[in-house]
Amino acid sequence: MPIVVTGATGQLGRLTVEALLQRGIPAADIIATGRDTTRIKDLADRGITVRRADFADTDGLAEAFAGADRLLLISASVPVGERVANHRRVIDAAVVAGVSLVAYTSTTHADTATTVIGATHRETEEYLRDRGTPSVLLRNGWYLENYTSQLPQILRNGAVVGAAGDGRISAASRADYAEAAAVVLSAEGHAGAVYELGGDESFTLAELAAAISAATGEQIAYTDLPVTDFAQVLATAGLPAELAEVLADADRGMNRGEMHTDSGNLHHLIGRPPMTLTEALTAALHH
Repeated sequence: MPIVVTGATGQLGRLTVEALLQRGIPAADIIATGRDTTRIKDLADRGITVRRADFADTDGLAEAFAGADRLLLISASVPVGERVANHRRVIDAAVVAGVSLVAYTSTTHADTATTVIGATHRETEEYLRDRGTPSVLLRNGWYLENYTSQLPQILRNGAVVGAAGDGRISAASRADYAEAAAVVLSAEGHAGAVYELGGDESFTLAELAAAISAATGEQIAYTDLPVTDFAQVLATAGLPAELAEVLADADRGMNRGEMHTDSGNLHHLIGRPPMTLTEALTAALHH
């Protein structure tokens, strides 16, 4: 049952490969792909098949997926404007390869989300359905690492800055999302499923600030800005203008509840409680 993992050069992809191995999938049955295969040479050294796959290269994708039975399509990163076209090429190549199941990392409530990111995921989900390939939608919520990676800056500034208002966020760790992906790729009975994935405990950005205060002993506040002002703050911090606008727009979606789920799907899939915000903060601070 050869399983292809796209984006294995990225963090979520690599963690999924590791999770597949931990679930007993033989290395010989895993095909790890990415644009720069030198970054995953160590996986080849462990007996995993490593192939180059560039989402913009149709012919190369067909070669990368040859012989595969199942495929994990990890959504492409920016530029957002090219995302859907890239995803369609991957799905088309999977169909040509005769893949029996495509698992796609989408976003929470992709069918109703109003964000720019949500729209790209919705279009990809619709294309998957149109192609008729058996699929499972892994609607991943926000990453806890999106916040823990910002801890040095948050502590320097004494504030969490955002535009999410009182919106609740169901975040989880990349490792937990990767484990869920490994479960659906390596077991039967998931075709056609739509999983809304997130942590068991949701939080607002004000609660995030309070949790950081409790974990560090520093007084951290939450500064809520209008979306356009938050985009400007991100751009001033050095992010490209398009990415700054997309991330600020994501906060707008959070304010509308688009990053909140109480489905319990992640807990159910991985068979244990996902990592909590407090656990993530503790781990990051003692890293």
